[in-house]
Amino acid sequence: MAAVVELSEGPGTGAAYVKAALGMLRRGGDTLPDVELVHRGVTVDRGHLARYDRVCGLRLTDTLPATYPHILAFPLAMRLMSAADFPLPMIGLVHVSNRITVRRPIDAGSRLDLAVRAVDLREHPRGRQFDVVATASVDGAQVWRGVSTYLRREAASPSSAPAAPAPPAAEPPAGGAVWRLPARTGTDYAAVSGDRNPIHTSRVGAKLFGFPRQIAHGMWTKARCLAALEGRLPESYAVEVAFKQPILLPSTVRFTSSPAAAGWEFAVHAKRPHLTGSVLFQDGQQSLLDGGDGR
Repeated sequence: MAAVVELSEGPGTGAAYVKAALGMLRRGGDTLPDVELVHRGVTVDRGHLARYDRVCGLRLTDTLPATYPHILAFPLAMRLMSAADFPLPMIGLVHVSNRITVRRPIDAGSRLDLAVRAVDLREHPRGRQFDVVATASVDGAQVWRGVSTYLRREAASPSSAPAAPAPPAAEPPAGGAVWRLPARTGTDYAAVSGDRNPIHTSRVGAKLFGFPRQIAHGMWTKARCLAALEGRLPESYAVEVAFKQPILLPSTVRFTSSPAAAGWEFAVHAKRPHLTGSVLFQDGQQSLLDGGDGR
């Protein structure tokens, strides 16, 4: 049973980035902290919600977008991953996938109880990965759940399975909508999300981590995809994405979507895929709705 740490106010993200920078040389460990951070009674600033909607191309409504609770819980995740007892340095982690379950619409006037924990540190052919599980509840009932999977690239363990050979690059699907993303996409999203990782906001910061220029946030891309599907989503659904090649800014990409047996399939691509995802409606999402710690 994880220890529960109750926070009386939301932590900021600036201090967490400073702690993360100081912890870049932290030695690896094999155990995630058995703790859950909880912040109760969180309210939504409607002005901030409107700015978020505009940055992500979403309609202005009083219902929270599926991705909005993620940014409400993000400071808790930052505090958790920048703590001294966290086994992996936060800077350098790669967000490889994200799964969100919307159990019912969330009104912007709701008071949310947020909880965040890290689970399932495991080997990966390119290092180690783990899940950050975030939940939002209203009046004791869970209304939203998000699972972010992060990868720490490092020397593979001898017991790790060898990585499967990469499949040949497929031809990008035809059609879809063309998105032209300006350089400010990263800084605009950083301002509303609190995710000020320099790989998204600074050419110099991006180059320090091997990118020729800054890259778009993966969660901005996911939110933008859901904006493109607005009006075609039910009140309850699950949406899962895999983050592929980063989107360099500025850039021009293409969004495609198609109906599937249980919902929608969608992708963002240029010459190679940047993001692939699926929306599962109620009948097809039961395994996600009833899932455990994010697997």
